[in-house]
Amino acid sequence: MGIRSRFFFILFCLQVLLASVATSKAEANISNTRFLLTSNDTNGVRHAPGVCAMYDICGARSDAKVLNCPLNAPAVKPDGLLSSKIQSLCPTITGDVCCTEAQFDTLRSQAQQVVPLLVGCPACLRNFLNFFCEMSCSPNQSLFINVTSTKKVNNSLTVDAIEFYVTDAFGEGLYNSCKDVKFGTMNTRAIEFVAGGAKDFKGWFAFVGRQVGLNVPGSPYAINFTSNVPESSGMIPMNISAYACGDTSLGCSCGDCPSSPTCSSSAAPSISKSSTCSIKMGSVKANCSDVVVAVVFIVSLSVFLGWGIVHQKKRMSPVSRTKPLASAPSSDGRHSTDQKDGDLPLPILRNGARHSGEARLSLVQVYMSNFYRIYGAWVARKPALVLFSSLAIVLVLCLGLVRLRVETRPEKLWVGPGSRAAKEKQFFDTHLAPFYRIEQLIIATIPDEGKEKAPSILTEDNIKLLFEIQKKVDGIQAKFSDSVVSLTNICYKPLGSDCATQSILQYFKMNADNFDSFGGVDHIQYCFEHYSTADNCRSAFKAPLDPSIALGGYSGNNYSEASAFTVTYPVNNAIDRESNESKSAVAWERAFIQLAKDEIMTMVQAKNLTLAFSSESSIEEELKRESTADVITIVISYLVMFAYISLTLGDKPRLSSFYISSKVSLGLSGVMLVLLSVLGSVGFFSAVGVKSTLIIMEVIPFLVLAVGVDNMCILVNAVKRQPQELLLEERISIALVEVGPSISMASLSEVLAFAVGTFIPMPAVRVFSMFAALAVLLDFLLQVTAFVALIVFDFKRTEDQRVDCFPCRKVSSLEDSNNGTGLRKPGFLARYMKDVHAPILSLWGVKILVVSVFVAMALSSITLCTRIEPGLEQQVVLPRDSYLQGYFKNISDVLRIGPPVYFVVKNYNYSSESRQTNQLCSISHCDANSLVNQITRVSLTPESSYIAKPAASWIDDFLVWMSPEAFGCCRKFINGSYCPPDDQPPCCASDQATCGVSEVCKDCTTCFLHSDLTEDRPTTAQFKNKLPWFLKALPSASCAKGGHGAYTNSVDLQGFENGIIPASEFRTYHTPLNKQVDFVNALREAREFTSRISKSLQMEVFPYSVFYIFFEQYLDIWSTALINLAIAIGAVFFVCLIITCSLWSSLIILLVITMIVVDLMGVMAILKIQLNAVSVVNLVMSVGIAVEFCVHITHAFMVSGGTRDQRMKEALGTMGASVFSGITLTKLVGVIVLAFAKSQVFVVYYFQMYLALVILGFLHGLIFLPVFLSMFGPPSKIDLENEDARPSTSSQF
Repeated sequence: MGIRSRFFFILFCLQVLLASVATSKAEANISNTRFLLTSNDTNGVRHAPGVCAMYDICGARSDAKVLNCPLNAPAVKPDGLLSSKIQSLCPTITGDVCCTEAQFDTLRSQAQQVVPLLVGCPACLRNFLNFFCEMSCSPNQSLFINVTSTKKVNNSLTVDAIEFYVTDAFGEGLYNSCKDVKFGTMNTRAIEFVAGGAKDFKGWFAFVGRQVGLNVPGSPYAINFTSNVPESSGMIPMNISAYACGDTSLGCSCGDCPSSPTCSSSAAPSISKSSTCSIKMGSVKANCSDVVVAVVFIVSLSVFLGWGIVHQKKRMSPVSRTKPLASAPSSDGRHSTDQKDGDLPLPILRNGARHSGEARLSLVQVYMSNFYRIYGAWVARKPALVLFSSLAIVLVLCLGLVRLRVETRPEKLWVGPGSRAAKEKQFFDTHLAPFYRIEQLIIATIPDEGKEKAPSILTEDNIKLLFEIQKKVDGIQAKFSDSVVSLTNICYKPLGSDCATQSILQYFKMNADNFDSFGGVDHIQYCFEHYSTADNCRSAFKAPLDPSIALGGYSGNNYSEASAFTVTYPVNNAIDRESNESKSAVAWERAFIQLAKDEIMTMVQAKNLTLAFSSESSIEEELKRESTADVITIVISYLVMFAYISLTLGDKPRLSSFYISSKVSLGLSGVMLVLLSVLGSVGFFSAVGVKSTLIIMEVIPFLVLAVGVDNMCILVNAVKRQPQELLLEERISIALVEVGPSISMASLSEVLAFAVGTFIPMPAVRVFSMFAALAVLLDFLLQVTAFVALIVFDFKRTEDQRVDCFPCRKVSSLEDSNNGTGLRKPGFLARYMKDVHAPILSLWGVKILVVSVFVAMALSSITLCTRIEPGLEQQVVLPRDSYLQGYFKNISDVLRIGPPVYFVVKNYNYSSESRQTNQLCSISHCDANSLVNQITRVSLTPESSYIAKPAASWIDDFLVWMSPEAFGCCRKFINGSYCPPDDQPPCCASDQATCGVSEVCKDCTTCFLHSDLTEDRPTTAQFKNKLPWFLKALPSASCAKGGHGAYTNSVDLQGFENGIIPASEFRTYHTPLNKQVDFVNALREAREFTSRISKSLQMEVFPYSVFYIFFEQYLDIWSTALINLAIAIGAVFFVCLIITCSLWSSLIILLVITMIVVDLMGVMAILKIQLNAVSVVNLVMSVGIAVEFCVHITHAFMVSGGTRDQRMKEALGTMGASVFSGITLTKLVGVIVLAFAKSQVFVVYYFQMYLALVILGFLHGLIFLPVFLSMFGPPSKIDLENEDARPSTSSQF
């Protein structure tokens, strides 16, 4: 807004500096022709002390810019009043002068515009004023200024070009004293405005000296600044002293002058930069962790191979062949290897008494076996009672579904109530103002074929298209509560009635009629350099528009090569989401998105451009849509699993008996039980007031089905394995005794593993874990009750020759191949496991290879784990066909500015007795290590601090606004009330083209004299009285430091009369954050920075940005994951130890589960799956699912007899087929269907991770675990007739 005034001061300099002394316009006309010379011809012109080169005004251009008279005449002595005025502004000018009183008044009025920009560094301000005072009023003007060209205007000769001789030393001194001075309101340096962003003094002089066209801010005639004076000219360069910004007598702040001696001891705060240890071997560079793991693997492999060779030699020795060291006694107590593997029965405890050849179970297992033996017989006798009573309990739980509520708000799903970010957001919204809602359009060009770089979007056709689109957006009429909502009703209006739309169209005042009259595309190019200074470049809402906000796809500051328009509509936000203000904004946003889809997309594509768009409510709306996007995929997954279950549970299909032996009804009943367990879990928590989430509805049924199917297959297969001559009651009882303990152990481990997720503070994860744990528990209880009862009914149906699915129909006769055999013939998988798979794994070379490969996999995964990045890409969460997919890609590729970040100070004590004012500010007399100074320092290293610019400091601008030097800012009428600047009402009428000193405000004086302040700081009363004035003061050409608009919401004035400001903020920007890890690191660095600041200043400071609340979880996601995994694995170990009472077997299960989890994390690194709440839940759940791949094989191994190899074969023969078909394949067929889901979150976090888990579980459970057990397995739990025949502990290895 008023920032345009910075350039106007330069204009005054260009105009006033060229005004010299003359006594009359007539004399000037006479002298013009007489004394005009070129730079190489000074004959006839006096270049001497006390002589002027120009004076007075001889004309003006058509754009009203005045032109000086060329005149070579003596300087004149001013009267006493003019002399005192000149001394107040130009202390270096004494005696005669080359300016009149009117000219000096113009100089003074223009000077007040630049003073607020540079007053923070008095040395810069003094050099700047001295420079232009010498140009305008120096009595020795002719010594360093020479008129080189003239032009007649209205019959008067005027100056058209001059040469100004100035030493390089002064130029460098001037530039160096000003180059670091900040302009807080715009988060940048003042040099960007007063010198056009020049990189050195020559660039500054070139900016000031160029001659501009009509209606363009700048000098009306050319000025050539040079230090090379012709020898014969008699001229000498201007060489007044230039103050260094480090001059202690002029007190520049460290933020404005880092080279100041007082700042040399104040080094920039160190930024934590994680360094990676690496080792270089020749041209190869490797991480230290990789090298350590490689060394550990090589050493371990060498030791293992050495042990294997020695062990193999012992086995091959004659003694070993007579009595194998690695053998365990057989079930009859003899060390025999002659017994055929296939003849080994699975020992069980049937009657509680311990007999020779039966398993020696732990006390817990004895109780569990006795319970399942009695319970199984009872269920077989009363299946109907068990079925209906269990279903009744679950149905009662389902009644809670009437209170079902679904939470969809992102901040409620991913942020815990105790979150620091949530508390800070609440504080910011309450004390300052909620961050506005963002609606955005990104229109970009498409690269030409064969080229990577897209062409510039700055063409006349594209800008006119943008005007058409803007017209469409302005015309949106959304309906809400019997009213119509348009953009003007809801948009953010910081300075008046115009919306603060961030669009390149603001350079045309958002008016298409101005496009041609302003100069079209050339005007845009001009505004790129003068957006903050030129009046015709300022926005319709009276503030400057930074091109970096409205453009994208450019490098550096080359805005001309921008390949994208970014149009942002800030909309007012409200704390209460249920308020009419929020609901009306949402209604408009929906209409905005629909317009973009239906009309704007067509308009843009017709011009061969791309369109991306988003609104504040887009993510929430798309997440809701995602909840129904994959319903068909999920249903198909369930149907596939159901079909597989039906086939797996049935006998080998034969056409003659398939309708009898099939288990379709049993499989369908099992699936229904799974769904009932999920509904019961949701119903229970809904009844107690816990809101559900969309992910619960989609994932938990699949998860519980995948987990529950395993137990169904194991139970049915266990019943099938029993001798057919036994009564069904006995078969059910024996089957439950056989597999009940392992099922209980696996299920309890899964429940505990899932329940561990409740320790994660994130609400979505905690709720998911609660629902999943209860669902798995209910599923287990229904399986051992209702499903066992259903097994009884189904086997009775089969024995009665009744048709599956139509049990009322009975077949009269059916050939039964199993009648009279006593045992069912083992299936293909069982025979493969015992006769092919197990013998291969028994080979010594295979064992060595298996162990080596799996250990290598685990160690490699450990190194890969360090490469997993925290975060959750927005594109992954959304459906693949979402319009936001293109939007997020565009903002990553196009945007060149990051999100705003606010450093919030709590309870700032502004009283005179407190030092906190100097601890915050960055102007003269402020502490070197003040908050704003340190923000400026860290912004110098944006690659590590993620801070892009210095902070906009309200306290700096307020102190400058109050300063007596800023005589156009803080002013008062005679009665003590606030007097606005001369260019604002009532001092200047709103319809007045130009404003001078008005009659209304002629008696206004500055608020304070230097004597009224204490060390340039206000007293408590002065601060309290003038702060509200400052926050209501509009910035303008006369005073750019007005706080209204820029700082309206930066200070909480509630209760500030007591000397304490509850909250205030200092605004800056992050660097562009393109990756999730960038957001996380930006938050981490900001918090570490404020932590150091709070400690050093003894003040409470915290950073706030709108994205912090969603990324806080990732700061400690690794510790959260590792702690929860440790608790989950520990819980599984504890359960196994309690039930088996075998430390050895429990440690083996612990090892295998850990290896599966570590390998899964390695796969995550390879597939670039990020670590977030979803993946942490999956990792924790993988612990529970991995149990199933380990527990059943280990349990079967422990209760088998014979050598370790024999027991391994027996375990694979009895449980291997169930693990493969009931656990591996059931999960596999269900998971594969998820690959076709529309949502990336299903594909990445459920298809990819679950598929990897199933494959890793299969490999570890059916390859590594059997091999490891055959080499290092625990002793058998078979009672021996001869205890002394048991091999020693050493022989077990």
